[in-house]
Amino acid sequence: MSFLSITDAEGRRIPVWQLLLRYVLLLAVLVLTVGPFLWQLSTSLKGPGEDIFSSPPKFLPGHPTLDNYTRVADTIPVWDYALNSLKVATANVVTNCVGSALAGYALARLRYRGRRAATLAFILAMLVPVEGIIIAQFTTMRELGLNNTLIGVLLPGSVAAMNVLLMRNAFLNLPHEVEEAAFIDGANVWQRFFWIALPSVRGTLAVVAIFAFMGAWDDFLWPLIVLSDPANFTLTIGLNYLHGTFANDERLVAAGTIIAVLPLILLFACLQRFFFRGVGEGAVKG
Repeated sequence: MSFLSITDAEGRRIPVWQLLLRYVLLLAVLVLTVGPFLWQLSTSLKGPGEDIFSSPPKFLPGHPTLDNYTRVADTIPVWDYALNSLKVATANVVTNCVGSALAGYALARLRYRGRRAATLAFILAMLVPVEGIIIAQFTTMRELGLNNTLIGVLLPGSVAAMNVLLMRNAFLNLPHEVEEAAFIDGANVWQRFFWIALPSVRGTLAVVAIFAFMGAWDDFLWPLIVLSDPANFTLTIGLNYLHGTFANDERLVAAGTIIAVLPLILLFACLQRFFFRGVGEGAVKG
């Protein structure tokens, strides 16, 4: 297929100017989204002798070095903070995947009084800003004795309303005939859930896992409020020391930023084939 005969999904020929416009827009979006990350990566690899504020800016480091990453570890216990974040994020993935799958299946497949009201409650929960309920969350954690603990960081986001609705829509897209056949064969609701429904929405589960991990790993405001012991700090709170005490050392800040972003990139790289399939599974039905 030549460049001048590219067609769309319906077989219609795309004009050359429209094709060029699309690529220009895609390139602009790529620069706006990936550009800041690449600049931070470049800054983190530059040594103290290189000017990071030169004009015109020099993107590639002249003498790449990993000393900035070593200095981050020497300045703050970054690996301890990363371990705390990993514990919270991993637990958040487990609770969201299990809780959202169970709740989504109940909203989509089970028949009971109040199902529509429960669905509406999850939708309304998405409309409430976190800042509006954060005082109530803090009071609750204090009454439960969970302040300054990683469980206190985990609990408020253990099952997100958006993830429940994603799973609900994925289960709604499954054909009823398969479950009806299993019901006739004597399968109970748990067997239909584990052996029929759940394996069919693995893509959406991957989407929930990615969202849950990213939300817990990147969260800053709630851990900052509920944690006071530096030994329990998550990575986002610990890296704040680099911005406050060493605000003039942009290389150190950039290295800490790359350390925080790298696990997210690795997670998405491992689950990307499930992620794009899950977007289709969880599409909202018209």
